[in-house]
Amino acid sequence: MSIPKDASQQGTFLIDMTRCTACRACQVACKQWNQLPAEDTTFFQGEGYQNPPNMSEFTFTRIKFRDYQRHGYNEFAFYKEMCMHCLDPACASVCPVGAFIKTPEGPVIYDAKRCIGCRFCMVACPFGVPKYQWSRVFPYVVKCTGCYSRIKDGLLPACAKACPSAITYGKRVDMIAEAKRRLAERPDKYFNRIYGLEEAGGTSVLYLSEVPFMELGFKQVTRRPLPSYTWAALRLVPGVFVTMGGSLALISWLMHRKDRLRREQEERNARKEDQ
Repeated sequence: MSIPKDASQQGTFLIDMTRCTACRACQVACKQWNQLPAEDTTFFQGEGYQNPPNMSEFTFTRIKFRDYQRHGYNEFAFYKEMCMHCLDPACASVCPVGAFIKTPEGPVIYDAKRCIGCRFCMVACPFGVPKYQWSRVFPYVVKCTGCYSRIKDGLLPACAKACPSAITYGKRVDMIAEAKRRLAERPDKYFNRIYGLEEAGGTSVLYLSEVPFMELGFKQVTRRPLPSYTWAALRLVPGVFVTMGGSLALISWLMHRKDRLRREQEERNARKEDQ
């Protein structure tokens, strides 16, 4: 998969961490729009406690915090963790059945009907975003969709709509220009870098920060699009193994599809009985 020529026109999030108040409106809006249940985080409470502790099958985005010292004072930094919606996504490049798709609008979406449960996407993602539904008998891979259904209808993503101050959403070219404008106007306020501008070949989520991103726990990834590494590695794999892997993937897909169809029919029958 190559980077779309119109990447500059794709929908992009600009998240200004200096404006984030940790109100978690984005987190709540994501839960509501995607109908995700709350998580029991009692087990994770303690020193360094984050709520929720990690992104999971029930949490597609969350507000993280990091404490640090600046000019002799203790400070807090808050930032929104979510799918980065890479311009050239590694998850899509490794998926043997094309379950992940980079849309022209920007979001990277997932087609559960194609998924065979190989979880290559989870290994390939440099940001650790895709999660497996361990709580289900017949699990899928889940993650932030960038509110693709809302964007197609001309609406803002739920998190951007709910955020009162920190999230701006628009064309990538405009978000980059806005980020550069803020950096130029307030060099004393911002760390001089736009995270996501070049990481993993560029992403549809851009961050501004007051302190260096690595100090806040952001992942340091290559600027080269990761699918280029994927194909370089696959060229070294003998064709017989690729063919064998593809055959096994097809068999697994057929078996999973049959089970899922049966389960969906049982759920439909159960709903009819309840009515």
